[in-house]
Amino acid sequence: MTDPFTSTFDAMDRLVGQLASGARATAASAASGGMPLDLFRAGDHYVLTMDLPGVDPGTIDVSVEDRTLTIRAERSPQTDPDVQWLARERPSGTYARQLTVGRGLALDKITASYEDGVLTLTIPVAEEARPRRIEVAHRAGGAATQITAEAEPQTSEG
Repeated sequence: MTDPFTSTFDAMDRLVGQLASGARATAASAASGGMPLDLFRAGDHYVLTMDLPGVDPGTIDVSVEDRTLTIRAERSPQTDPDVQWLARERPSGTYARQLTVGRGLALDKITASYEDGVLTLTIPVAEEARPRRIEVAHRAGGAATQITAEAEPQTSEG
């Protein structure tokens, strides 16, 4: 298995492309162990949404170590001794998902919320990785003038 993340922008774009592709999205969802996710970039931050229906919000744990984002959650089994099960298809137990993220993200500024069975993480792009405006000094006929250029974010096609 190869590491799908080579840089922050390429990695996120590639993951979004995989999720958008029908066959790859199905495989990613099956491999996620019941924790399917969506990931997109909106301006200067990424948003990751993950389906965690029936999970006790108190069991959700989001952590970052080095470049590994780990999400854990637990769905408790129903344990009523007076119940005779006729069908039991909903999984229970502890779920974990790890994502390796590229450089250029402000991992210390991630915010998380859980509403209606959906965990949402907002991951800001680090200040030093954001596009910025660069002014270029230019001399024309002895008079100094300013040329202003704006850096465009690079995009990759997956």
